[in-house]
Amino acid sequence: MSQSPTELTRAEIDDLVAKTPPSGKRRSVGFVAVVATLGSLLFGYDTGVISGALPYMYLPHDAGGLHLNSVEEGLVGGTLLLGCACGAFFGGRLSDKYGRRHNILLLAAVFFVGALACTFAPNIWVLYPARVVLGFAVGGASATVPVYLAETAPKSIRGTLVGIDQLMIVTGQFLAFALNALIANITGGPEATVASVASGTVATVDGVETVIEAGQTYSWDVLKTLSSTANLIVSSGNGNTWRYMLVICSIPAIALWLGMRMMPESSRWYAANRRYAEAIAELQRVRKPSDDIAGEIDEMIEINRREAAEEHWNLGRVFATRWTRKLLIIGVLVGIFNQTTGVNTMMYYAPKVLQTAGFGTQAAITLNVLTGVASVIGSAVGLWFLARFSRRQVLLGGTIGLTVMLWVMTAVFLFGINPHLDDAGNVLASMPTAVPYLVIVVIIVYMFFMQSGNAPASWVLMSELFPAKMRGAAMGFSVLCLWIMNAIITFVFPSMMSNLGPVITYLIFAIVNVIAVVYMWRNVPETKYSSLEELEENFQARYN
Repeated sequence: MSQSPTELTRAEIDDLVAKTPPSGKRRSVGFVAVVATLGSLLFGYDTGVISGALPYMYLPHDAGGLHLNSVEEGLVGGTLLLGCACGAFFGGRLSDKYGRRHNILLLAAVFFVGALACTFAPNIWVLYPARVVLGFAVGGASATVPVYLAETAPKSIRGTLVGIDQLMIVTGQFLAFALNALIANITGGPEATVASVASGTVATVDGVETVIEAGQTYSWDVLKTLSSTANLIVSSGNGNTWRYMLVICSIPAIALWLGMRMMPESSRWYAANRRYAEAIAELQRVRKPSDDIAGEIDEMIEINRREAAEEHWNLGRVFATRWTRKLLIIGVLVGIFNQTTGVNTMMYYAPKVLQTAGFGTQAAITLNVLTGVASVIGSAVGLWFLARFSRRQVLLGGTIGLTVMLWVMTAVFLFGINPHLDDAGNVLASMPTAVPYLVIVVIIVYMFFMQSGNAPASWVLMSELFPAKMRGAAMGFSVLCLWIMNAIITFVFPSMMSNLGPVITYLIFAIVNVIAVVYMWRNVPETKYSSLEELEENFQARYN
């Protein structure tokens, strides 16, 4: 049954609500949120799991790895994020056309297929497109799950549920780090069995100069230090460990698909498509009999009337108008600066950074769990910060804090680690024991500042910055720029670490973030204390 908005009076809505039964079993909003946010959990897991998998991928093919170099390492991360950009762009459109629930079901299937394709990829050239497919699901989830939650939740808890969605993303990352550590401690750090090696080849094993012998198994941390003259050939190893890490995300994908089959479609999606009887039937499933369902439907119809009367600007018109162009530039730069913080260099490559600081691979993967804990705590604190302080205070405070940590990281590598490395980059016994642990502390504090300040404030600011008539086009373009910058940084970071070294790499990020703080201080407006309509009037007067 379909009606146009003008056909239904409040009395007719009341009558329709009384006649329309629920479309299925009633579901609590909490249960709906738990199931739907499995998509966000998968988002977090799939972006975080690669940090523990990459060290095993570096092993030679005969040892079960993919024999990566730093460029290929960057592409493994970057291809996922290119898929994310496409998924975010097309996922929202598919969701608008076919429905939120339908889209999440589709994404669950894509998550499952992408996870298995990555797990069983025989070589790097198959892994790249598999990562793009998985990225499409990640990006689609980022565009669909928050909308589904916001449209399904009652007004009183809408903000809390959307905040929990963000918390589930970092929980997924923490889960990835924890399971990586568990698997690495079961299988051991990356290692390979030597088939043949030049006679008399010597390497440092547990601080002792040791002759490398054929038929023996050694840590890859040891074998990778051998020069090409050692003529090393390996026969086996535990490189397949990365496959165990990646296949785990197929389990929540199955749970998401099964769970969403029991969930209702978004009543607001039905209402937006003028299918009011179906909207009522779905809303009956997630509301108590005492709730004012007719009042909610009446609000949806009023929104349809208002949106039908509003004009909608495309990106070209946004660029052509001075004050909206200024807002778009601010929104795009907030998104770009969210990524130039280097957060994903910590998230995807923390074990690599810790290895550079002197930890073994297995220890680095295990210690990375602490960064996941810091992210979860930071995200929870960030929700409180946003309620307690202004958007600018949270954004600037978080960005200043993480910028200080980047300068500290640069100093630790420059003064604490580099003087204790040999020409091949191996750690000498003269390095103070506490220095590598200082790197862990810096990463933990950095992640806390990021997840409690810059990350939540950036997303809230971008959602509030744009007037309704340009919000879809401007927000979509800003998020697209954010994903592209994410992919670029993820791709170049391994090569920067290999070719420039950690000191120059983190110095570059520190300088860029000083520029970001100055720009935010001078240009980013406050959005918390005004309605969206008041903000539009203020921005037009300020920037025109």
